[in-house]
Amino acid sequence: MRRITIVQAGLRNPSTTAMLADELKVAVQDAFVMAGDEAEVTVVDVRSHAHAVVDNMLTGFPSQALEQAIASVTEADGLVVVTPTFSASYSGMFKSFIDVIEPGALADKPVLLAATGGTERHSLMIDHALRPLFAYLGADAVRTGVFAATADFGDAEGSQVSTRVARAAGELAARVVGSGRSVAAEQSLAATEAVGDDEVPGFTPFEQLLARVTR
Repeated sequence: MRRITIVQAGLRNPSTTAMLADELKVAVQDAFVMAGDEAEVTVVDVRSHAHAVVDNMLTGFPSQALEQAIASVTEADGLVVVTPTFSASYSGMFKSFIDVIEPGALADKPVLLAATGGTERHSLMIDHALRPLFAYLGADAVRTGVFAATADFGDAEGSQVSTRVARAAGELAARVVGSGRSVAAEQSLAATEAVGDDEVPGFTPFEQLLARVTR
């Protein structure tokens, strides 16, 4: 059972950001089934931790609920992040939540990037803001990002978003399922690391090489 955490930073209830997160949740579960695996999906609603995030930034100590939310993110096999767009970037609340996560905790973690906005003109925010942020954090973002404008909800054009949702979910499932080393690979790596340079067949000590040069 794979553990996937969705971080959604919608400001209102209900919100289009939460709606997109719900669609992604279903798509991710279906994608893992298609990949011959299963996923337990947990949703972290950043809005419900807003005050605790600010307190943590001021004091350096998270509340118990925030600590559990952060653990859900850092211990997940893969992430889905969904944020509304403000001033051509992610929301400040979303960034504040990311800022209270320990540096390096998201390194190499597969992540699906998604965002909502008033119009499709904001769609490049994923590549101009979200992708650089998670590249800096060392996360492994999948190729397809998902952007949904307000008009995409309850409209026939929303089928295009659903297509991208399914494609991105499939990429995340493939990345997570294919990211783990096999037991044989782990044993081979351990055996290689346990062998010193002087035990490797065909290895010539540096002193002998140096002696040949100085003759």
